[in-house]
Amino acid sequence: MAGAAGFDWPVLMRLGLHRLGLDPARFWALTPAELVIRLGLGADGRVAMDRARLDELARAFPDVRGAAQGSGPAGQSEGEEDG
Repeated sequence: MAGAAGFDWPVLMRLGLHRLGLDPARFWALTPAELVIRLGLGADGRVAMDRARLDELARAFPDVRGAAQGSGPAGQSEGEEDG
Protein backbone atom coordinates (compact mmCIF):
# COMPACT_ATOMS: atom_id res chain seq x y z
CA MET A 1 0.00 0.00 0.00
CA ALA A 2 1.49 3.31 -1.07
CA GLY A 3 1.56 6.19 1.39
CA ALA A 4 2.14 9.90 0.90
CA ALA A 5 3.62 10.85 -2.46
CA GLY A 6 3.12 7.28 -3.67
CA PHE A 7 5.93 5.79 -1.58
CA ASP A 8 5.48 2.31 -0.16
CA TRP A 9 7.35 3.06 3.08
CA PRO A 10 7.26 -0.48 4.51
CA VAL A 11 8.88 -1.84 1.33
CA LEU A 12 11.40 1.00 1.20
CA MET A 13 12.29 0.47 4.85
CA ARG A 14 12.82 -3.27 4.32
CA LEU A 15 15.05 -2.55 1.31
CA GLY A 16 17.03 0.13 3.11
CA LEU A 17 17.39 -1.56 6.49
CA HIS A 18 17.74 -5.18 5.38
CA ARG A 19 18.99 -5.25 1.79
CA LEU A 20 21.34 -2.28 2.12
CA GLY A 21 22.07 -2.81 5.80
CA LEU A 22 21.49 0.83 6.70
CA ASP A 23 20.86 1.78 10.31
CA PRO A 24 17.57 3.67 10.87
CA ALA A 25 19.28 7.06 11.29
CA ARG A 26 21.10 6.69 7.95
CA PHE A 27 17.94 5.41 6.22
CA TRP A 28 15.88 8.41 7.35
CA ALA A 29 18.69 10.81 6.41
CA LEU A 30 18.53 9.69 2.76
CA THR A 31 16.33 11.41 0.23
CA PRO A 32 14.11 9.12 -1.87
CA ALA A 33 16.38 9.83 -4.86
CA GLU A 34 19.47 8.78 -2.88
CA LEU A 35 17.72 5.58 -1.78
CA VAL A 36 16.82 4.74 -5.39
CA ILE A 37 20.46 5.26 -6.43
CA ARG A 38 21.79 3.12 -3.57
CA LEU A 39 19.38 0.35 -4.58
CA GLY A 40 20.82 0.48 -8.11
CA LEU A 41 17.59 1.53 -9.74
CA GLY A 42 17.11 4.05 -12.51
CA ALA A 43 14.76 7.03 -12.30
CA ASP A 44 11.97 4.90 -13.76
CA GLY A 45 12.43 2.20 -11.11
CA ARG A 46 14.15 -0.29 -13.42
CA VAL A 47 17.52 -1.82 -12.70
CA ALA A 48 20.13 0.57 -14.08
CA MET A 49 21.73 -2.16 -16.23
CA ASP A 50 20.63 -5.73 -16.64
CA ARG A 51 22.38 -8.61 -18.41
CA ALA A 52 20.57 -7.98 -21.71
CA ARG A 53 21.80 -4.37 -21.79
CA LEU A 54 25.35 -5.45 -20.93
CA ASP A 55 25.27 -8.00 -23.77
CA GLU A 56 23.95 -5.32 -26.13
CA LEU A 57 26.81 -2.98 -25.19
CA ALA A 58 29.37 -5.79 -25.52
CA ARG A 59 28.18 -6.44 -29.09
CA ALA A 60 28.22 -2.73 -29.93
CA PHE A 61 31.66 -2.15 -28.39
CA PRO A 62 33.65 -5.40 -28.55
CA ASP A 63 37.00 -5.69 -26.81
CA VAL A 64 39.82 -5.50 -29.33
CA ARG A 65 43.22 -6.92 -28.49
CA GLY A 66 46.35 -5.24 -29.77
CA ALA A 67 49.70 -6.73 -30.78
CA ALA A 68 50.25 -8.15 -27.28
CA GLN A 69 47.29 -10.51 -27.61
CA GLY A 70 47.23 -13.09 -24.85
CA SER A 71 49.52 -11.10 -22.61
CA GLY A 72 48.41 -10.30 -19.12
CA PRO A 73 50.08 -8.17 -16.47
CA ALA A 74 53.88 -8.51 -16.28
CA GLY A 75 53.99 -10.60 -19.45
CA GLN A 76 51.86 -13.43 -18.08
CA SER A 77 49.59 -15.31 -20.41
CA GLU A 78 45.88 -15.11 -19.74
CA GLY A 79 44.82 -17.57 -17.09
CA GLU A 80 48.31 -17.73 -15.64
CA GLU A 81 48.45 -16.85 -11.96
CA ASP A 82 51.14 -15.48 -9.72
CA GLY A 83 52.53 -18.12 -7.54
